[in-house]
Amino acid sequence: MKLLIIAPCLLSPFYVYRGPKEKEYETARLLRELIGELDESWQVLAYPCPEFELIGWPRPPMGRESFERLGMREKVHVIADFIGRVITEEKPERIVFLGVKGSPTCGVFHTTSNDPDSFDYGLIPAFFYMDKAKRIDESRKVVEGLGFQTKKGPGLLFEELMKRFPEAEFLEFDKNNIEQSLSKTKNILQK
Repeated sequence: MKLLIIAPCLLSPFYVYRGPKEKEYETARLLRELIGELDESWQVLAYPCPEFELIGWPRPPMGRESFERLGMREKVHVIADFIGRVITEEKPERIVFLGVKGSPTCGVFHTTSNDPDSFDYGLIPAFFYMDKAKRIDESRKVVEGLGFQTKKGPGLLFEELMKRFPEAEFLEFDKNNIEQSLSKTKNILQK
């Protein structure tokens, strides 16, 4: 067995913090098509969304540091334990993790960073009551206004996964460069 372990928002765009935009719909559709083309030796594990598990949905954009302050490390360990149990029991011959570029939790080589002391945590309940159009607009304003930055390095979950499963292959999907990411993912999975 080969095991693809994938961030859930890559298959179902409705986990995305602010709600899906066109790039999330397209990413999910194309990745589901790609998975459908894989041979029968592949199985797919979409783990629970760490951000949804901690805060729910919808939620404002937040950096790695703000999630850490809210207790994300505990959720990360629970999810990594679950993934580890699946790997231990199923004993796949090949493991490929697919994360999301820039995610504070599921980023593989790039994560989002912010100053947790300047983040307005009151945005968390406020986002719950906003409609989709307002959330998308407010998300842009939050990212620009609070100085979010994309930095090299993994998100909180993938940092833990890389420690626990160094033998695995790690890929990062860039939803701002769908065609190139899809091509790279396809080449890796079909080898």
